[in-house]
Amino acid sequence: MSSRVPSGMDGWRREWHMTILNAEERVVVTGLGTVNAVAADPVEFTAALKGGVCGIGPITLFDTTGFRTHNGAQVRDFRPRDALPAGLSLKRMSRSDLFALVAAVQALSQAGLDPLPAELRDEMGVVIGGGAGGLLEAESIFRDYLRRGGRGTHFSRLSSVSCAATANHLTTLFGLYGPKATIMTACSSGATAVGLGMDWIRSGAARAMIAGGTEPLCRMTFASFNALQAVDPEYCRPFSGNRAGLSLGEAAGILILESLAGARQRGATVLAEVLGYGVTCDSHHMTAPDAGASGAVRAMRAALADARLGPEAVDYINAHGTGTPPNDVMETRAIKEVFGARAWEIPVSSTKSMHGHTLGASGALEAVVSVLAITEGFIPPTIHCETRDPECDLDYVGSGARPVAPRVVLSNSFAFGGNNTTVIFGRFRDEGGQHG
Repeated sequence: MSSRVPSGMDGWRREWHMTILNAEERVVVTGLGTVNAVAADPVEFTAALKGGVCGIGPITLFDTTGFRTHNGAQVRDFRPRDALPAGLSLKRMSRSDLFALVAAVQALSQAGLDPLPAELRDEMGVVIGGGAGGLLEAESIFRDYLRRGGRGTHFSRLSSVSCAATANHLTTLFGLYGPKATIMTACSSGATAVGLGMDWIRSGAARAMIAGGTEPLCRMTFASFNALQAVDPEYCRPFSGNRAGLSLGEAAGILILESLAGARQRGATVLAEVLGYGVTCDSHHMTAPDAGASGAVRAMRAALADARLGPEAVDYINAHGTGTPPNDVMETRAIKEVFGARAWEIPVSSTKSMHGHTLGASGALEAVVSVLAITEGFIPPTIHCETRDPECDLDYVGSGARPVAPRVVLSNSFAFGGNNTTVIFGRFRDEGGQHG
């Protein structure tokens, strides 16, 4: 990440001078993929976001008896075999792996990289954010172990449990030899993965990256958030005065990142540009956000500096917006601190109100949302925002999607442990200064 801030530039048109950088330093998005509770692909996702579709409902993956809530944003009717290459063995893959593989196939197809050119394999890598990994499968293996009295259980099934398995499967399936990493920074993992993918392309370590995040629902995660009383018994209502907690969800969000030079060389269609990102920590508490919002403020400011933008450039903020009382107040304070008087003019929304809080995948899924907002020309709503909270008084876009085409989108991910990541996306501009 760069910390350079341009001097003497007072408008977004002058601040946003990525156009004068060498094309090798510019990182663009050429493909998107997602599987989540409201959509099976980006086209469905766009329609669901515009329509304010809620994917939060009764969980059927496991028994929720005795918990504070029985609801979550579960992916239903998931049929990976229909979307993945014929003959691919799915035996050792977890639900989390399969979400990511399906989303990656979608993203590569949109990017025009299906089939993947042989000359790109050495220069393309994978970085995936996550958390639970194959924990849903591990729970089933252990329950089977107990049921059998410790006999007859095939622990070879545990190969699907590792959080690193998803990145391993992706590189093997597509024959990639570039850099590979798995990021685990709780709910900011997916966003951090996108930022690291950008860094590797900027530095020349890779020409292209499969970057994103994946997360399944599982019993342990569900039990933990219920024990913390951090979940809403019905559905999350970010920024609403009657909010009572988050709604857990599951998803994968994948972006194909490329150097602008590489994308141009192969004639790819550019969807948007990754302008910058910022990563900070609170050093405060394992689960509670710092009420002073210093970490969130520093993350947003670091992202703006990395993007060489001033606060006046941002047209839309895709908020972390979990629906927990302290988190929404903290984020609101942080936005006010960073944007000053402009804070009340910038549309803000939390799409977690529709697809739930997908934890390690959330930052990547919301990166997909950010790019769709730019390419499809709309700002998604915060559904269920029913009553006013005097401490949350920004423009939360609660009355349906707005047909406004943002040029610059700032996406926040503020995680347990005080792991903060902000990523900024922009409408692609060619070197002549024209919108792509």
